[in-house]
Amino acid sequence: MATLAPITLFVYNRPRHTQKVLQSLQKNALSQESVLYVFADAPKTDATQAQVNKVRQIVKQTHWCKEVILIERGENFGLAKNIIDGVTKVVQQHGKVIVLEDDIVTSPGFLAYMNQALDLYANEPKVMQVSGHVPPVRMSKQLPDTFFFKKTSCWGWGTWVSDWATLNLDAQYLLGRIRELGQTAAFNIDNSYDFIEHLEANITGRLNTWAIKWQASVFLEGGLCLYPKKSLTRNIGFDNSGEHCTYSELHLNQPTAASVTVNKIRLEESAEARKKIVAFNHKQRQPTSFLQRVKNKLKIFRK
Repeated sequence: MATLAPITLFVYNRPRHTQKVLQSLQKNALSQESVLYVFADAPKTDATQAQVNKVRQIVKQTHWCKEVILIERGENFGLAKNIIDGVTKVVQQHGKVIVLEDDIVTSPGFLAYMNQALDLYANEPKVMQVSGHVPPVRMSKQLPDTFFFKKTSCWGWGTWVSDWATLNLDAQYLLGRIRELGQTAAFNIDNSYDFIEHLEANITGRLNTWAIKWQASVFLEGGLCLYPKKSLTRNIGFDNSGEHCTYSELHLNQPTAASVTVNKIRLEESAEARKKIVAFNHKQRQPTSFLQRVKNKLKIFRK
């Protein structure tokens, strides 16, 4: 295996989540051969200063990886700026990068999969991202252990410096270009999820996010993203603590694979995976009953 990709972890004011993420990362065999950059944002208000301090203490308390480099922000960057700045600096220095946030728990085989994939597809211009997460859908036995999909994912992922350089932060341009090309339905994954609305919300100021701009940038480049057949990460931010996440037992309890072997496959999107993810998205959009919403709230209160 070539030089291991550095890991970037973005943490804020959630000590319990940060601890779980670091503990899961430490269980990866390659963690003790990897460099970990932790970008710790400053608090938005004085009310969260104690939590931010605790998060930073957790990062410092043990050797989570071979080397841990803690970058303590002196001012509040916010989610989008923190990630864009951190990923840019690390990937420009190392040529490739693995990215995690403080609510993404990894399986023991996550780092091995990410590094194998980043090495295997390093010289394939069409492949622009490696994802460690896949939605909880059941794929057929005929589908290989990995597949390509024309959409990025931000729940444990990696990329290369040349691909990250295509990131365009102008939501107005991205939206206009997608519409000009007549690709609105395709960008919305066959109209199964309204990603266009995310771009519109960034234009009006209702949202300030980075992931939808990265997704649109890769989409306009015609990029492919590699996915595992079974997820290697789980998002624990769906306990209602995430900045853009509500409660979801489906995601909180999503099973993960212990490991995934990476072999070279044809550079084309999987028709099966797209069809099943479209069906999953449509199912998720079905209205939640009042009773289920009450049950979800009660689960939050019991945590």
